[in-house]
Amino acid sequence: MKFEITFKMKNILILILLTVLIQPVDSQSNVRLNNFWENTYYINPASINDEYQTVFSMSARKQWINFPGAPSTLFATAVTNLDKIHTQFGVKTYVDKIGYTSTSNLSLSYAYTVTLNADLLMNLGLSANYQSLSYNASEANLTTDGDPAVYKNLVNTNNYNADLGIEFAYRTLIMGASAQNLFSLFHPKNSLQSNTNFLYAMYRNYESKLINLGYGICAIKSSSLYQLELNFSTYFRISPDPNYLQLGIFYRTRKEMGAIVGIDLTNSMHLSYSYDFNVSGISRSSIGTQELMLIFKLHKYPDCRPCRIYGDYYPRVNKDL
Repeated sequence: MKFEITFKMKNILILILLTVLIQPVDSQSNVRLNNFWENTYYINPASINDEYQTVFSMSARKQWINFPGAPSTLFATAVTNLDKIHTQFGVKTYVDKIGYTSTSNLSLSYAYTVTLNADLLMNLGLSANYQSLSYNASEANLTTDGDPAVYKNLVNTNNYNADLGIEFAYRTLIMGASAQNLFSLFHPKNSLQSNTNFLYAMYRNYESKLINLGYGICAIKSSSLYQLELNFSTYFRISPDPNYLQLGIFYRTRKEMGAIVGIDLTNSMHLSYSYDFNVSGISRSSIGTQELMLIFKLHKYPDCRPCRIYGDYYPRVNKDL
């Protein structure tokens, strides 16, 4: 039975990957975090946290420190999981500033959980996005000051977009795929953000041992850019509640690598910091990229579907199946 489930899921993921990677694109840019592994809702509206009723997160990213006009981004998310009707509602917003341009995004999402069997869930998600692009001409360093023609194209722009995603939760394994900014594929007026696609798999064990492991792989396609990211983390259990200290490393093609440090400040609050360095030509003008993320998890459910947390210190009961 387990082999059959794994085989079917493998075929589904291969089909999704082929569908995602053959799409044409004609868009401008994409905004995303480094450390999305702690909260995959950042990249997938189908990501559902079935352990808690409500999850908030805030993130700040400063890219290519010391590089003039480099991007700086502020993110915030909030989701609420209505366990009895297998539904999650969410909101995601960010503001990304590059030089004298500023891009903002507000997304409202809906996700629904389908129970395939006692061990396997399928989450389906959709989000609607309102996006805007604005300019601060006073920060522009132009060689033709005073010429009205220079500012002619610096017009604030607004548009709408949509994201679509799917995620499978199988005990300690999560696999998912998402397509961001779908309208950018078909309507040039809706291309403030490029169509970006993700295919990922993550494993993390939850045992009563001192050390637990987690690792993941993610394929990313943004416009004509293809990337592969590998992530490995070690979680040290520092109290029986449990609370964890996380130490991790990651590598992203091409020539980008970094480290992640995270800690559970309380049972409901997680803080993480990541630093990455690009060893390509930009390294001559930058000392790397930093991110800070704070996650609040409120109103823990006493049960889970499926029960992905094991160990004698944390018994869970599946009452619905």
